[in-house]
Amino acid sequence: MSDSLPLSRRHFLAGSAASGIAGTALATQSTDASPQLPAARPTFISTWRFGAPANELALKTYQEQGSMLDAIEKGIGLVEADVSNASVGIGGIPNAEGVVQVDACIMSGPDHDAGSVAGVEDILHPISVARKVMEETRHVMLVGDGAKSFALDQGYSTTPLLTDSQKTKWEKWKEKQSVPEIDEQNHDTIAMIGVDSEGNVFGGCSTSGWGYKVPGRVGDSPIIGSGLYVDNEVGGAGATGIGENVMRYCASFMIVEAMRQGLSPQEACEATIERIVRKDSKNAEELAINFIAVNRDGEIGAAGTSKGFQYSVTTAQGTRVDNAKALTDAEIIEGGNR
Repeated sequence: MSDSLPLSRRHFLAGSAASGIAGTALATQSTDASPQLPAARPTFISTWRFGAPANELALKTYQEQGSMLDAIEKGIGLVEADVSNASVGIGGIPNAEGVVQVDACIMSGPDHDAGSVAGVEDILHPISVARKVMEETRHVMLVGDGAKSFALDQGYSTTPLLTDSQKTKWEKWKEKQSVPEIDEQNHDTIAMIGVDSEGNVFGGCSTSGWGYKVPGRVGDSPIIGSGLYVDNEVGGAGATGIGENVMRYCASFMIVEAMRQGLSPQEACEATIERIVRKDSKNAEELAINFIAVNRDGEIGAAGTSKGFQYSVTTAQGTRVDNAKALTDAEIIEGGNR
């Protein structure tokens, strides 16, 4: 079978946001149908239900300060500081040695700039440090002790990220050495993409990574083109799930390029998953790859191979949490090269 992205499906999906959404009310709905077009920019889309309050803070920040970079940083920072979230920031599941190592990246569409940090310890807001890498250095990515030293030089203080609760769970894990289930509470990510009122695209991504990972393991989240990618001429995409399976295909970049070729964000997410599933030896559910996307007009898309993958969308009209379309091996085989 061809590995090319399907280009024949070009029906841009339009429509207003779900009725009955007002202010900051949060609606949840099943989306067997394709996602609808938000009523107006600015638009924020992020992974999972915990992305909803992050989106809302991002929108509020943009409306008050006019900076999308501030919006992305503040929105993601809210999730990083949430002790109850086991997959991002403080309270995240540690690595196999009981140490929380965090990763993050940020991208600015207008100047196609990016910053990233990986394997950082004791820094509460890696998204903020990633932005400093982008704005204050000639580099794109800093890792490990170097990234931590840079953060301290920039005025950030150290914060213990391992909570008592996670330490207790880690000690129990050491006795069993079992692999944690892949779901919203483990091995996941806050990826957020925002489109401002003029159609400029920005994005960010942050995670504490795979629970009980080998120390030093880095997933897709801080890798430009894997866990996150934006192109101001087209739009942006972000990922969550098993990072190794996203990294091997530069999946977020692939989605953006599919949109460049004429696919809608929803079509681009599905086409990328189809291409990966056909090429990979794992079945769709084993891959655990899930994506969000938005084009510069504010049209959104989301799809994955994990049942129950949810994403959040916020505009000035309100916030909603939707169930993304889940693609299975059977659906992909039946659909053929669309």
